Amino acid sequence: MRGRTSRQRGPVDSQPRGLLSIVGSTAMIKVLVMGVSGLLGIMTSRLIIVEFGTDAYAQYGLLATMPNLLPFADLGIAAVVINAVAGSKSPNTDDYVRRAILTALRILMVSGLIFVAISVALYALGWWPTILGNGLMPGGGALAASVCLAIFGLALPLSIGQRILVGMQRTGTQVLSQIVVAPIILLAVLISIAMAAPAGSFLAIFSYIASAVNSIVCLFIAARLISPQLKLAFRAIPRVKKFPGVKASHLALPMLFQMIALPVAMQTDRLLLSHLTTGDQLAQYNLGSQLYGIVIQTIAAAGIALWPIYAKARSDSRIESPLKPTLWFTAGGLALGAALAILSPFVVDFISGGKIQLDGWLIAGFVVFVGLQAAKYPVGMYMTDHVGLRFQTIPIFIMVPLNLGLSWWLIHLIGAGGPIIGSAISVAVCQLGPNIWYVRRDLRKRRMESSTPVMAENP
Repeated sequence: MRGRTSRQRGPVDSQPRGLLSIVGSTAMIKVLVMGVSGLLGIMTSRLIIVEFGTDAYAQYGLLATMPNLLPFADLGIAAVVINAVAGSKSPNTDDYVRRAILTALRILMVSGLIFVAISVALYALGWWPTILGNGLMPGGGALAASVCLAIFGLALPLSIGQRILVGMQRTGTQVLSQIVVAPIILLAVLISIAMAAPAGSFLAIFSYIASAVNSIVCLFIAARLISPQLKLAFRAIPRVKKFPGVKASHLALPMLFQMIALPVAMQTDRLLLSHLTTGDQLAQYNLGSQLYGIVIQTIAAAGIALWPIYAKARSDSRIESPLKPTLWFTAGGLALGAALAILSPFVVDFISGGKIQLDGWLIAGFVVFVGLQAAKYPVGMYMTDHVGLRFQTIPIFIMVPLNLGLSWWLIHLIGAGGPIIGSAISVAVCQLGPNIWYVRRDLRKRRMESSTPVMAENP
């Protein structure tokens, strides 16, 4: 008998078991790590300011945060690895996972060598002062910048371990490994002081060495968890014809475009202040960014933990809405930002020994920025398939001139607080608003598709 219809049960809204526990545990681990790292970082900053001076501290912040301008260095391959590992039912034996890792390693090695070459070229041509502005110290500043960038490039392939851990929903493990960074930097600074070494221009190099050690730790852990995939992938790197990779452009290109545009829009604040201001404006921003970076990094760690959850839901044809988590993240971000605003005068006075003060515009800007950054994570992690990544590209490119123009204008009006307020406005207009619109439309579309009746044949 033909013509009878039946309703096929499709995916339904659900909260996968462990979502709150995964996000919550990751956030708690990040709080622990940032607590230890923040305390050691405060001690490090105080030592740098007292022993080497405010100028050395300003350059330290400028160079140490240079990787924030280079998230595109992996050419967007992180999306390929995370989605491949998260969507696999058996990542230890999955051939596609191994080939995705192999593709990532080849791309990261090429990209890393390019950055090493760029570091040499910029030093040889004497372009570092032009690029980094007044925050770069005369003498050894340019050499320090080149060494930092070279270490960054050499360590880039090692970052594959961090991507694998995120894809395996081990973001907490990846976050916990970061606890090695701050002690290494502090120890190196203490040794420099004890030896009376003229290291003021080269302090930022310690942060790059510490980050490389962190990547090695993550790589070792990931290799054990996903054994023997990493070992097989490393062996296959030079054998391109025998061991081909996977298609990466559908995910990597939209991710790459975003990673090129985002640092220009969001991480050029220090460069603008370095070029447009004098005095302690850059040092003020560095200190404010260091304090609120503790909160932002905690939120980021919890937010990235959502990526494999939404990727797994897509693989299982299950609808997982990020709208409620968006409310939780927003409330948490604003609460943490406000709490830090209350404590900041005391913390700033201790760190700087009274040499630096943060004005109200800078603090208020960071509180709002933290809330908006928190709000955008759940919807952003939902949009990590190729359609969602592609949609985010155009608003982010619009955000570049908007944020640069606002920051430039606001710096002249209110000083150090101008760039962060410009960034907050840009995030609200070009990321949070469009992303929420996209997610609501996509959820509605998927719910309609899941309830569409289909024709069935009954003998």
